Amino acid sequence: MKPVERLIAALKRLPGIGPKQAERLTIHLLRAPRAEVESLADALREAVETVRRCARCGDFTDRELCRICADPGRDQALICVVEEPQDVAALDRTHAFRGLYHVLHGALSPLDGIGPEKIRARELVERVRASNGAVKEVVLATDPDTEGEATALYLAQQLKGLPVKVTRIAHGVPLGGDLDYLDERTLSHALSGRREV
Repeated sequence: MKPVERLIAALKRLPGIGPKQAERLTIHLLRAPRAEVESLADALREAVETVRRCARCGDFTDRELCRICADPGRDQALICVVEEPQDVAALDRTHAFRGLYHVLHGALSPLDGIGPEKIRARELVERVRASNGAVKEVVLATDPDTEGEATALYLAQQLKGLPVKVTRIAHGVPLGGDLDYLDERTLSHALSGRREV
């Protein structure tokens, strides 16, 4: 395989990059100054060599504990469970949650061969159990799709019997949304998740 074809093929394997986008990126990289391309290659190499999973939550970090787990100002009694590292970043940008996180690195999907042993479910249960009651609430913030709902249900069952409150993030009508533009499933979730005001 020729170098250009090899680069296009490598870029196509990235999530969200199709054949045309891979071609555009390849052309951009070939036109870019050599120093810029070498800087990108160095950054990739450094990330692969130094970044690992946080020993506590599973988020990506270059240290033993990520910045969130190492922050003494975070509420140690709250753990928010998410599917992927990018979910941590999205939730933390809101500044609405000041607890800790637990990254599963996936969601249950039997059709794809992803069972409980392939996500960090056991580590979550062990983490809550090892806290000896210090963890008061586990917030299940998995995606509101079939896999995310199945994962949330499985985790709730696994945590049953432990001295911890298990909650699920709300789903439903987005702020600024018009009801007549929403699908029935979203409206159904919004109605079933209603709360007293």
